[in-house]
Amino acid sequence: MARQELARFLRDRREGIRPADVGLPPGARRRTPGLRREEVASLACLSVEYLARLEQARGPRPSPRVLDSIAGALRLEPPERAHLYRLADVMEHAPPEPSRTVRPHVARLLERMPDTAAIVTAATYDVIGWNALAAALLGDLGDRPNLARRRFLNREEVLTTGHEDFGEIAVARLRAAADRYPQDPGLRSLLAELRAGSDEFTAIWDTNPVRVPGHRTKTMVHPEVGPLRVNCDVLTVPDDDQQVVFITADPGSPGARTLRHLAHLAAA
Repeated sequence: MARQELARFLRDRREGIRPADVGLPPGARRRTPGLRREEVASLACLSVEYLARLEQARGPRPSPRVLDSIAGALRLEPPERAHLYRLADVMEHAPPEPSRTVRPHVARLLERMPDTAAIVTAATYDVIGWNALAAALLGDLGDRPNLARRRFLNREEVLTTGHEDFGEIAVARLRAAADRYPQDPGLRSLLAELRAGSDEFTAIWDTNPVRVPGHRTKTMVHPEVGPLRVNCDVLTVPDDDQQVVFITADPGSPGARTLRHLAHLAAA
């Protein structure tokens, strides 16, 4: 536990909050900026003495419940909350289910890239966001298909090279999701379906693969324009445990010309 760093972080965040930010009246003239220690203690349902010990690097390691209360009282954003847990050397509680909502700024990012096919996947590999070129390239995404289900159970839809590579990546991510969201009914149902319907999935699962998506190059076969060689790059959205997949082609390549053609059709 990094006591000094934790103490400094708590003091800095307390001093950076205005009373109005947490629904408190301004009150009399304040000697220091931000909230008083007793105000944060009250909001977090903690004793002033306990909070003082934490802010003076004299307290014991706080429990997850205490950290949750402090994070709420200080109105910490997800990255700040994660940092708080790291300083306390405590494992952060996972939400009960993975986020399946795309944040507006991520959705706007997709729309600002009309010449790049882009999709957003939840931790379960459900496709939860996409742009027009992605729909033109990958087919109907309106029913929010699951890429792991498509890979292991609907092989006739997977007209690409690199099946084995993505299979291990998908299983590794689903294993991590199962550890993080053990009670999510949608994930549990998906895993049961994959185990029952795919010996390959079960075999890969049993090897406990550890893979990261990174950069991949593959050949896709589009039903109208035929094969095209593309690059797949992944941007993680750690606050929501999501991934944004960007599908591009090398400049000047046949694949790039095909993507431009599909983008034109999508915009028409």
